Amino acid sequence: MTKPLLKEQQGTVRPLVAIKLLHTGVWAVFVACILAIPIAAWMRRFDGAAWLSLFVWIECAVLAINRGRCPFTDMAARYSHDQAPNFDIYLPVWLARYNKLVFGTLFVAGELLVLWRWLN
Repeated sequence: MTKPLLKEQQGTVRPLVAIKLLHTGVWAVFVACILAIPIAAWMRRFDGAAWLSLFVWIECAVLAINRGRCPFTDMAARYSHDQAPNFDIYLPVWLARYNKLVFGTLFVAGELLVLWRWLN
């Protein structure tokens, strides 16, 4: 059973839920792009692969500018003292913890497949 919220916590729930929903939605779009890159490469749709890649590279730049943190994480931190890896997004803890490793690896593999298919 969940604990009732203190009066000062009640005003932080809605913004945190909104940020988590938005963060999860944006994450899903980027994951879809990362998963679509090798499909586009396999189908020799290099124009589509290039646009998807550019979109993901822009996200990489945003993360780099923010020292590896998503801007939504900083926004969510204003409304929570929670330090769990998934406090700012609706993902399982293990996936939130290893998100960059898992999808970064898939992105690099997809980019290598694009290059391989393009050269052959």
